[in-house]
Amino acid sequence: MPGATPPLLRVAIVGGGPGGLSSAIALSKLENVEVTIYEQARELREIGAGIQIGYNCWKVLELLGAEADVKGHVQETILQRNGLNGDVLGERTSFAVEPRYRGQRVRRTRLQAALIAKVPPGVIKLRKRLASLQNIEGGGTRLVFEDGEEVVADLVIGGDGIRSAVRANVFPEHAIKFTGRTIWRVIIPKSLIVDIPEMTVSTAWWHGPAGHFYNCLVDDPSETPEDKQMWEIAVHNVVPAATVKEKRFSWGIPATNERVESHFTEYDSRVRKALSRVPEGQWKEFSSFSGPRLEKVVAWDKVVLIGDASHPLTGAFGSGAAFAMQDSWILAQAIDYTRSSSQPLASALATFDSIRSPYYLRMYEHLDQQAKNVQDAKIKHPGQTFEESLDVKVKTFGGGPDNLSWIYGLNIKEVWEDFVKTSKGE
Repeated sequence: MPGATPPLLRVAIVGGGPGGLSSAIALSKLENVEVTIYEQARELREIGAGIQIGYNCWKVLELLGAEADVKGHVQETILQRNGLNGDVLGERTSFAVEPRYRGQRVRRTRLQAALIAKVPPGVIKLRKRLASLQNIEGGGTRLVFEDGEEVVADLVIGGDGIRSAVRANVFPEHAIKFTGRTIWRVIIPKSLIVDIPEMTVSTAWWHGPAGHFYNCLVDDPSETPEDKQMWEIAVHNVVPAATVKEKRFSWGIPATNERVESHFTEYDSRVRKALSRVPEGQWKEFSSFSGPRLEKVVAWDKVVLIGDASHPLTGAFGSGAAFAMQDSWILAQAIDYTRSSSQPLASALATFDSIRSPYYLRMYEHLDQQAKNVQDAKIKHPGQTFEESLDVKVKTFGGGPDNLSWIYGLNIKEVWEDFVKTSKGE
């Protein structure tokens, strides 16, 4: 019946990161949808440092109505450097878009606060660690939490990250493993390193034999006094995963200055000096995990995975938050679209999967090709010097917006509009 109120849809969102929060925002705009976020932490807080907000992310933030309060440093120029001597190997300027859509490095806490402000009151429940999911035949899904509480939802959204408990329940055969990459992140006052030559003049990647040093401002200089501006440092070290015997954690754990600096003793003196300026106790260590591609990101016709839970990639192209928020917005559109024609929830999830799974497949294929290019170069030139291998690496991995426009130049609203036109045979 035209204009009839759709039946109540009870949605349980597991995870309170960008994907979970944006899912709550987008779904709360739909008629007769009841949304609850279940987050295992005691409080919603971001562990890490900065986050990249580019054109693809700005476009979805606009759709969520959360873009106004996300402000950071506009990256005018990004340098690729030889980490051992500081030589500039390449330079890239900002993606040619309208000023409001230019890439910015932003404190993670600012993005989180902007999203939380748009979530309706009473939606977020903390200290809720998922223990199991149970498929109710002919009904919804029962969520059992470690504190003993049980709830039943018509739709479960797994936005609980790379170590997703939701994914483990619906795809128990899927496994992730440590990749061999360790990342240390910190945000420090710019004043601590401003005297180091060329360290604070631009965003830069300093590449070494087994990793890199990345540095960037995360505050808007026009709005933040210089003595209050903060600088992000993120350093990566990569080793064969099989050589690492200690237990690894994907979330941020404390790391000592000695542990971090020990991996960068051969780097340019400016890098070593910047690392030495970090106050003790500030570093957070993250271990990178990945797993094979999922053939589909929906299960039981009532569970869907978004963000890192749906695509445990070895790399997120600096757009992990954008991907999660795009998932959330597309999911809400698919539900609204199918409900308007009285189609079951399964149709909405199938629509979502048909749009997002091929997109993530393309990312897996791109990363596989990158790895192959590097390996082929090693086979072709077995005696490569560090400088020669670095040249291949920068050319292979330095692909910016120009040759990855399907990621960085994606307008998710246009993706949805194209789907609707195709479904109507236009």
